[in-house]
Amino acid sequence: MTDQVIIFDTTLRDGEQALAASLTVKEKLQIALALQRLGVDVMELGFPISSPGDFKSVQTIASQLTTSIPCALARALTKDIDAAGEALRVAERFRIHTFISTSTIHVENKLRRGFDDVLEMAVKAVTHAKKYTPDVEFSCEDAGRTPIDNLCRMVEAAIKAGATTVNIPDTVGYTVPSEFGGIIQTLFNRVPNIDQAVISVHCHDDLGLSVANSIAAVQHGARQIECTINGIGERAGNCSLEEIAMILNTRKDHLGLHTNINPVEIHRTSQLVSQLCNMPIQPNKAIVGGNAFSHSSGIHQDGVLKSKNTYEIITPESIGLTQNNLNLTSRSGRHVIKHRMEQLGYGEADYNLDELYADFLKLADKKGQVFDYDLEALMFFNNIHEEPEHYSLDYLSVQSGSGVLATATVKLKTGDSGHTVEAATGNGPIDAVYQCLNRIAGYEVTIDDYKISSKGEGKDALGKVDIVARYQGRKFHGIGLATDIVESSALAMVHVFNHIYRAQAVEEKKQARLEINDQV
Repeated sequence: MTDQVIIFDTTLRDGEQALAASLTVKEKLQIALALQRLGVDVMELGFPISSPGDFKSVQTIASQLTTSIPCALARALTKDIDAAGEALRVAERFRIHTFISTSTIHVENKLRRGFDDVLEMAVKAVTHAKKYTPDVEFSCEDAGRTPIDNLCRMVEAAIKAGATTVNIPDTVGYTVPSEFGGIIQTLFNRVPNIDQAVISVHCHDDLGLSVANSIAAVQHGARQIECTINGIGERAGNCSLEEIAMILNTRKDHLGLHTNINPVEIHRTSQLVSQLCNMPIQPNKAIVGGNAFSHSSGIHQDGVLKSKNTYEIITPESIGLTQNNLNLTSRSGRHVIKHRMEQLGYGEADYNLDELYADFLKLADKKGQVFDYDLEALMFFNNIHEEPEHYSLDYLSVQSGSGVLATATVKLKTGDSGHTVEAATGNGPIDAVYQCLNRIAGYEVTIDDYKISSKGEGKDALGKVDIVARYQGRKFHGIGLATDIVESSALAMVHVFNHIYRAQAVEEKKQARLEINDQV
């Protein structure tokens, strides 16, 4: 049996399902390219049948991946599998992942069928998926609560039908490590053709055991782990990719297993996913939390000063946390910026140098010295905007203070129609700015969530604003980044407006197509 554990990342499918607002295609592509650079073997890009937007994003990303294998999810239904196959056919090689529930609870209460009927559906689904690709994965949903006899029957039938990977999910995070490891061990002992497929696991974190269960599974023969960056996902989330990677890396002497993950890309990828998904990382999160390499106790500090390995079993550098060794100011040229981006691991295709340099100069003029985290933030937030933007902020002025009515003046560029200026008062400077923007755009949005965070350190840190806004029953996520928090708030709202504008344009095209079809 091989000692490599395949890393199957589902950040863009299971992870994205848990977000307050959906990611754009360009945001998903940015995350996908970061995951590929991280060394992910298989990447689940989405659920193509769920919406035209998901179909497009799967298709777009699949066409861009070069080393990671693109994968799409499909229920054990012909239409789902066809949608997945059509979305993925742009790739040279790809995987279709089809699934059906196998636990008695799901079979009787959700599917309302007999187990034999479900088994037949699974076989037909795998057989149909094989028409599109030889790489077919089948999942026994809620395997952790499935009677072991039924689970063995299902796994054997799926492999016989042609599944090259069979996934055993602990869908609701119910099992404990000894129990889940025992399930995997029983499958290897009782399923006669199990050597013809890779056994995979997909564990949820409802009881905080997803990583432990996944490790127990590979100790008993599983060789694929399905996980997400920062453990994001349905309910309490999924098995955390960074934790799995560093456990297998750090305890290779004990486990004897390895992955293709490049650990130095972990921190950067974690930060990117956190920022674009608007999901802050808790400070005490293993590996990537803000306190992961912090030491408060005097005893600990003394030990670390004498020898870091007294209290650090992994180093910050091992996951890509590096110190800035270049003094970047407004006097720095393009070649320095390009060189620094190369040192940070970014290729020319990852960013537009002219745009990045222009944004860098503006920031350098404001704060003097620019650091690595500033460059990455500028790249991240410059790249999230799809061109051309319909709305852009040209001018902003606010007046507020104790005993003074907050007043804002905003100039907003709107498409090709020129600039519109509006003034308004509000309950504070940010509310006044939002009143101006709403009047200009004509959108009556409701703010569901508003978060401020610092990107960097000290008085010149960049202020990042994340908002989740609701418009006509839909949620839209906006991000703003500037040294001034009011400006960041304005940029976040403008970002939301551009999402709304694009969504309306898509809806208008749909309606026009329906009208044409009706006439025909």
